[in-house]
Amino acid sequence: MIKTGPTTLLIVAVIGGVSGSVLTLSLAPPGANKSSPQTTKIAEATGSDLPTFATAVSRVAPAVVSIFATQAEPAAPRATLPPYQGHRHGPSGAAPARTGLGSGVILSPDGFILTNRHVIQDADRIRAVLADGRSLELALVGVDADTDLAVLKADAQGLTAAPIGRAQSLRVGDLALAIGNPFGVGQTVTMGIVSATGRGELGITAIERFIQTDAAINPGNSGGALINAQGELVGINTAIFTETGTAQGIGFAIPTEIAIDVARSLATQGQVTRGWIGLSGRSVTPELAESFGLRAGHGVLVASTLRDSPAAQAGLRPGDVVTRIDDRDVATVQDLLDAVAGAGPHAALSLEVWRGSERILTRATTDTRPTPAE
Repeated sequence: MIKTGPTTLLIVAVIGGVSGSVLTLSLAPPGANKSSPQTTKIAEATGSDLPTFATAVSRVAPAVVSIFATQAEPAAPRATLPPYQGHRHGPSGAAPARTGLGSGVILSPDGFILTNRHVIQDADRIRAVLADGRSLELALVGVDADTDLAVLKADAQGLTAAPIGRAQSLRVGDLALAIGNPFGVGQTVTMGIVSATGRGELGITAIERFIQTDAAINPGNSGGALINAQGELVGINTAIFTETGTAQGIGFAIPTEIAIDVARSLATQGQVTRGWIGLSGRSVTPELAESFGLRAGHGVLVASTLRDSPAAQAGLRPGDVVTRIDDRDVATVQDLLDAVAGAGPHAALSLEVWRGSERILTRATTDTRPTPAE
């Protein structure tokens, strides 16, 4: 996907999708991996006493794979065909094919692999090359458009799974290492810091609480690992902001708390089911509150509601400000989405709403969040 702003391009490597069967996955929650030592030396002394992060990298590198997704050339151009970044190849006389590059992370010894949805979208064949050079055919288990994640399955045993860390414990300034296959050159490690946490409202995906890092992330890194100094997976690298098409120090990764929950749902159910009430809005900022003369200093300013949606049935209308859902304060659009989506379908929610200077309490019963249009 290439998204153009006034001066900035949002780059993610895009290619095809494939159908597959639903498989099961047993994943430990973040921080529960006990197969590795509880403590790891952050830096080791070399002959010249220079610091190294080789131990941290060695814990995760065997669990990071290069993904090659091939899509047969369509018979005719399609307006909906996403931009492609990769290589064309095919035997003489054969129909041309499109092959896109990406990365993935092994989550379990029996072959469950997590990557970005845009890496494998519309692919007819998906293949992973392991760090040791082995090549494995992959089947698609499921995709989640709201987070741009996909789970794949290899028919294999005894693979090295990534140790899972807690993204919630990251602080701005912490070390961050990105592992992937940029431009198809082979497994590559880059280093930076955590530049920000909880980044949202960027327009990349529907659900956004990104880790921002200045570790170099380039096309081909999508779906690869972001790790901490202890050699634990804390994020799945997904997108960059750039004016050149290459890394400029603003990269985004999906935190493990979101990624692992999505992976577990896809592996066990083939999909992720979320709640939905059918409204769009903007996070209230001090400037917005002053401009619109809002009584509420925080919350979500309702821009519109869909006809017959749970929000419309609850009486919400443009200009209202939602400040609380059940016992949870709502400060941003992402707070509202998290509360509603996390409640699941058919859940009765209590909403606190401000309409001008009037405080209103109402209830909405969630529906199933629609699948985003391709």
